[in-house]
Amino acid sequence: MVDNFMMAAIEEARKGLNEGGIPIGSVIVHNGQIIGRGHNRRVQKGSAILHGEMDALENTGRQPASVYRECILYTTLSPCSMCSGAILLYNIPKVVIGENKTFLGEEELLKSRGVKIEVLQNDECNDLMAEFIFSNPGLWNEDIGEL
Repeated sequence: MVDNFMMAAIEEARKGLNEGGIPIGSVIVHNGQIIGRGHNRRVQKGSAILHGEMDALENTGRQPASVYRECILYTTLSPCSMCSGAILLYNIPKVVIGENKTFLGEEELLKSRGVKIEVLQNDECNDLMAEFIFSNPGLWNEDIGEL
């Protein structure tokens, strides 16, 4: 069973896909409440940095460091180098990942810096990404910096 927070991240991923973007979603949870949500909007906004995690952080707004140190970040896909850097910068202690089969990000770096990682291998997250990558390999490679 998928918890409500991962379901919210999946909803964000679907929103991104429906907007013509890349289906990766994220939510930031503090004390059992979602305080920020976002989805990959690089295509929609012509942005170099609006990955799902970055969009969720942006939509969380300015928070004191003490809040970030008590948050859990939920993301449908393993975080890339940029997003992992933001997780480390804000000292977010835990990341729950929908899947890491289609893309393995910087989980080892996060673990090495004390971030607790939980990988769900959620079928819906995997299917969303696998179908997108198959249908849009050029856009996917652009998103992860391989073109």
